[in-house]
Amino acid sequence: MSWLRALKETARSGLTVERRRLEPVIAARGALGLALVVGFSLALFGPAVAASSAFGAFQAAIATFQRSWRPRPTLALASGASLAVSTFLGYLTGAHTVLFLALLLLWTFLSGLAWAAGPTAGIIASSNVAIMLVTVTLPTSVATAAGHAAVIFAGGVVQAALVVLLPVRRWGAQRDALADALAAEADYARRLRHDPVAPFDPVPLMTARNAAAVTPRQARTRPAELHGARGLAERIRPVLASLADPAVGVPEEGPERARVRELLGAAGEVLDAAAHAIRHGEPVTLPPPALAALRTPDTGAILRGPSRRAALRLAALLGDVVETAEPRTETSGMRTEPTGARTEPTGAEHGRHRPRPTLIGLAPVVLEKVRAELRPDSPVLRHAVRVSAVTAAGYLLGGWLPFGHGYWAPMASVMVMRPDFSQTYARAVARFGGTLVGVALATAVVQSAHPGAYLSAALAVVCAFGMYLLMRTGYAAAQVFVSAYVVFLLGMAGAGLGQTVRDRVLLTLLGGLLAMLSYAVYPAWETPRLRGRLADWLASVGAYAAVVSARYADPAGPASPDVREALLKTRTARVAWQEAVARATHEPVRHRGLSHAAVEQAENALAEFGRVAMLLEAHLPEHGAPPVPAAAALAESLHRSTERGAKEVRERREPHWEDLRETVTAWSAAPPDHFLLDKGAVLLLGCLEELTTALTESRRRR
Repeated sequence: MSWLRALKETARSGLTVERRRLEPVIAARGALGLALVVGFSLALFGPAVAASSAFGAFQAAIATFQRSWRPRPTLALASGASLAVSTFLGYLTGAHTVLFLALLLLWTFLSGLAWAAGPTAGIIASSNVAIMLVTVTLPTSVATAAGHAAVIFAGGVVQAALVVLLPVRRWGAQRDALADALAAEADYARRLRHDPVAPFDPVPLMTARNAAAVTPRQARTRPAELHGARGLAERIRPVLASLADPAVGVPEEGPERARVRELLGAAGEVLDAAAHAIRHGEPVTLPPPALAALRTPDTGAILRGPSRRAALRLAALLGDVVETAEPRTETSGMRTEPTGARTEPTGAEHGRHRPRPTLIGLAPVVLEKVRAELRPDSPVLRHAVRVSAVTAAGYLLGGWLPFGHGYWAPMASVMVMRPDFSQTYARAVARFGGTLVGVALATAVVQSAHPGAYLSAALAVVCAFGMYLLMRTGYAAAQVFVSAYVVFLLGMAGAGLGQTVRDRVLLTLLGGLLAMLSYAVYPAWETPRLRGRLADWLASVGAYAAVVSARYADPAGPASPDVREALLKTRTARVAWQEAVARATHEPVRHRGLSHAAVEQAENALAEFGRVAMLLEAHLPEHGAPPVPAAAALAESLHRSTERGAKEVRERREPHWEDLRETVTAWSAAPPDHFLLDKGAVLLLGCLEELTTALTESRRRR
């Protein structure tokens, strides 16, 4: 893609306003916390202290809006504390340009590395640097700076207290994540009615798994309906695929296929009902036609063999989901299914939960992640170098230019820069457009109405409410209110009233241009790394198929932990590949070995490979069942072939699958005694050969 087209696409993306569900009550709570802090500080300490406290409360509320599964009060406190420390240290060195510049470089570099811990940590750290550039201009002495830091932290405390005292949809994020996973399963069931080999996006299940990890304190208060439904959703997916796939035994047309479609439709309705109940904390209301379809005795007469077992298993699992989704339900003991069967409780329902470390306990994990990024080709390290250099350059240029308040330039840079090209350029365009509108409107109000301190504070609170309300609809829309918020807040403190719209906009444009130029000079392109991401996915999905095959030779039951671990690694690698492809789509880089067609074909091949492995998992023999010795050879050949193939993909060579082909050829004369194993091996080999075709054709196009 050319630079001109890349800039056009990223600009369009940055200025896009998305339709998202607004949360006015949560936005009002954040604005209330800001109003309390600003009003109290303004009445007791004056405008300068009120401006500092406002930044603390403002940033703490933003932290509570981040997509994090930690308790919201914890995020608010962490944001307030880190901003207070940043501001105080900034003031201590603010009078000495060299010392402050050194601190700014160090602090910005560390904020760049914070992206290794996740987007929430990266956003909070970047915001701390940006706000520090503003707040260090307010105090007049060390003692006053300490007081400003204290009121900034107090702003975080107030926002945390309001989250506790005025709860809105407690556990709402976790409820939404689990409901989204069940809704994705429902949609999958409906699509399987018309496309028996329809793909499934595992991201909702992965998100629900992340949301299910809780701290010890959260574990004591988590609603019962959030305990076990996710594990059940994980177990339903392969059963749905097995029931629909013609490879398992149900013809593509006829009475058996009609019965399967009826069961899949009923499963979709039941899963949707459970998702709605969990999302809203209401009792499950099941549609009678769906219950009738699941309970009909005709299933045993129409379906035979594996399809009949899958239908019975599906009904049992749906019964588990329904009972688990009921609010205030104890999730231990035996449960009755829609079919009248009874099942044992799952492991999650015995009180176990996925642990989430506390913030203090998370420190070693974060340090390890940061240490892993300290390599020359790391996008996070390159981002840290870029953002620190650009922020320092913007600070020096802003001070040298005759505009005054030069911190607008570095503040713009640090807020728009992200580890990838698309987000950095999109946010730079969005920030410039939003700043142009927001600063113009706010400055017009200030210069025409000349509001006093209290009216300026009130206008700042209104702008903050608008920002909280619209921050998830797009960066440009939110930036209009952020820019106006800063103007009113500094106007309350008596600063910045004389600075024109032109000056602020030019400094913001300078910061955005520096950010964009830095990525062109010192990039971290995702396009050249696509082969590595593809190789990682190939190795992980090959290991998953090998582990599943090995369980046929050594039956350990469907709940085998090594199968589960291999599946999770496969999902992680697949999502990493998809995210890399999304980042590479708008990069102004010619493809290096993978064309767009090859990317699509290779992704389809590995997705189908994973689907076939999932079908094999759906029919794993129970613990103690007669083993299938031939499966050990399949597992070994899968492991060797995919490991070697992944290495060949990384080295830009054509992958070969001789080990697996030899196993399949040997089975053609004497197939193993299992209805799916031989057929599955042939399908797996076909998927790998399709991958080779995609990569070979891509090399020929170069």
